[in-house]
Amino acid sequence: MIYIAFYVLMAVAWLPLGLLYLIGDVLRPAVFHLVRYRRRVVETNLRNAFPEKDERERRHIERAYYRHMVDLLMEALYNLRTTPPQIKRHYRLVNREVVDRHYEQGRSVVLLSAHYNNWEYMVAGLNMLLLHHGVGVGKPLEDKKIGTLITRRRSRYGDEIVDQTNVRQTVDYYERNHVPCAYMMLCDQSPNDVHKCFWTTFLHQETPFIYGGEHLARKYALPVVYYEVHKVRRGHYEVVFEELCDNAAAVPQYSVERQYIDRLEALLQREPQYWLWSHRRWKRTRPPEIPLEDREGLE
Repeated sequence: MIYIAFYVLMAVAWLPLGLLYLIGDVLRPAVFHLVRYRRRVVETNLRNAFPEKDERERRHIERAYYRHMVDLLMEALYNLRTTPPQIKRHYRLVNREVVDRHYEQGRSVVLLSAHYNNWEYMVAGLNMLLLHHGVGVGKPLEDKKIGTLITRRRSRYGDEIVDQTNVRQTVDYYERNHVPCAYMMLCDQSPNDVHKCFWTTFLHQETPFIYGGEHLARKYALPVVYYEVHKVRRGHYEVVFEELCDNAAAVPQYSVERQYIDRLEALLQREPQYWLWSHRRWKRTRPPEIPLEDREGLE
């Protein structure tokens, strides 16, 4: 049954993107008003993250988020069958030289970003958009059969998708064999272990962040590059890179983490509607023995 459902989705994915958007436009009112998909989660997240905004402003963000979320679902379907020219047409790297210069030096790089705007195009296109060998790091889906099928589609152009539980072995292999890789990590997910994360105040709330990206960058003395995905118009995005450090081993511990969180928070203050607000980001509670880290003086 799972395989039948997947191949039905693959068939739908071959519809033109414009038609997929039209289907999304038809379905969106049902998702918002009838199904009410995670409405309480979104409303709670927005209320806690933006206490300075009034109810009207938060409701405006909520509606804009659901419009964007349904578009993302349609783009995720489309991305199951996109060709390299199509990905490049919809996803433009503005200043890829920030990353390419490290490849020219024979060095790998850690890419830090978030579930903001469309991240799936980068997952599928990492190996073709950059000179480095692309390695995407993420959490496995609960359904392993579906996870395997989706991973095959995501990695069809040479990207390597690795589970966060074996990323250390993967990085160690490539660094020992001097293969320049771009390790892509979306670090805004809730960590599994509340003791092995970086706790700080983020959007007015105590929030744990996965620090595996910084840890690996420090261990192998790698540069760390943060990138933001900006929506130019419907279905079209621009990626802007910013180097956080040239050598993570040479900067104070958690310096990279602080810079990443600071930039993400500023981005969400500017354009909040493009983040994954239906994610239960604040479901963890900080153990009393774990300190809450200050982010002042992060530069």
